[in-house]
Amino acid sequence: MLKGRAFKFGDDIDTDQIIPARYLNTSDPNELAKHCMEDADPTFASKVKKGDFIVAGKNFGCGSSREHAPLAIKAAGVSAVIAKSFARIFFRNAINIGLPILECPEAVEDIEEGDLLEVDLEKGIIKNLTKNKEYKARAYPKDILEIIQAGGLMNYAKKKLANKK
Repeated sequence: MLKGRAFKFGDDIDTDQIIPARYLNTSDPNELAKHCMEDADPTFASKVKKGDFIVAGKNFGCGSSREHAPLAIKAAGVSAVIAKSFARIFFRNAINIGLPILECPEAVEDIEEGDLLEVDLEKGIIKNLTKNKEYKARAYPKDILEIIQAGGLMNYAKKKLANKK
């Protein structure tokens, strides 16, 4: 179960807003985390706490295919991103690095900045504890949930290989 506060963003948040290109000279997650969402909200990295959520509109993660974007979000402590929709390459990159993402337009419409949320990834349930409301996102297929729970595709593959020995 994931639990934290909501940080709200609009539509078409692109990868340059998530992690500006000027910081792509590193792939150090801790350094990327310091600049997460900097061009969308310069104060985000100083306010976000481990477990918090990004809640955004449609087409989150559009733009370039950089894996730095979901990596910066995960390293900043964000437990999941909830959006109306995701850019396809961001969706895949997020799964690859083990960042949970959920599509749920109804939740995005209703959630406000600072609301306390609780998410059950296995069931696809998003609870807004502040408003005492519940939303249903699409639950992950078993294999994708296992990738996320392993912390990403590489960890998942290593675990699978170790189990075959």
